[in-house]
Amino acid sequence: MEEAPRVRGAVLSLPLAVLAAIANAVASVLQRKAAQDEPDSETLSLRLVWHLLHRRVWLGGVTSIIVGFLLQAAALGHGELSVVQPVLLLELPFTLVLSSLVFGSRLGVREWGSSALMIAGLAGLLFFLSPSRGSSAHVTWLMWVLASAVNVAVVAAAVAWARLTGPGARKAALLGVAAGCGFGFTAALIKGMTVTFDHGAGALFAGWQPYAMIVTGAGSMFLLQSAMHAGRLLASQPALTMSDPVVAILWGVVVFGEEVRGGVYIALSVVAAGVVAAAVVVLTRSPLLAGAAGRKEQGAPGGDGPCERAGR
Repeated sequence: MEEAPRVRGAVLSLPLAVLAAIANAVASVLQRKAAQDEPDSETLSLRLVWHLLHRRVWLGGVTSIIVGFLLQAAALGHGELSVVQPVLLLELPFTLVLSSLVFGSRLGVREWGSSALMIAGLAGLLFFLSPSRGSSAHVTWLMWVLASAVNVAVVAAAVAWARLTGPGARKAALLGVAAGCGFGFTAALIKGMTVTFDHGAGALFAGWQPYAMIVTGAGSMFLLQSAMHAGRLLASQPALTMSDPVVAILWGVVVFGEEVRGGVYIALSVVAAGVVAAAVVVLTRSPLLAGAAGRKEQGAPGGDGPCERAGR
């Protein structure tokens, strides 16, 4: 009798996750457009946020993030963490299409082919893993503390590395990793809240997860904006998109006890994940990172951006 509701929940979680990916893609493009004219010195600075608060396009991006967050929370309430977050990988091809429209660049065979390859790899990954429904109800305080500490340490290390790196694609990628790890942590907290919410709104706000989620979500949004400002969209977006589901899968399997297929399916899952990673790497080396299309995105009609100066 319990299997039918689980199946219905899984079916409902997938379209919700896809809609969340679309909303996140809209947010990424709008925020990149708003931040492209700010000076490099304001990366990782609160002055950047203050200036962007006065731009309607940035506020539109924030609204899209909120919509995406609500859709993601609804998807996590119906499905597994290690399924919902990987589906959000679709944010990358959606972002590529939207950025080509907004910044006037043209997607070629490399972009379309890599996007199709990534979607195929994602489908294979979800099929081979087929994670079961886990739960945060039996996660101990010690496990929450240890897992949270590791997650925060990874984010801090990525930010520290980025601060030691000059402006350009590498800094954007590192900040993208930090933001992605933060959003993966936020998703784990949202998943933890779904169990508490079953006991009513009073129990939800009496717990610690909502407040931790606010802190991690706000911090991740700040890192996201800094990543978008530090370099071009195609440098920061793949790092952001890949690190989020990886962290979420680890939370789902290691902490929440979501079971995955074993044996040969593990090997096939690794192959599928490798296909996804290869597609993302190809996209990061897209010619759109350089040349006229790249300068359009940078908002610099003349002169070379960081990638051109580095000969990339």
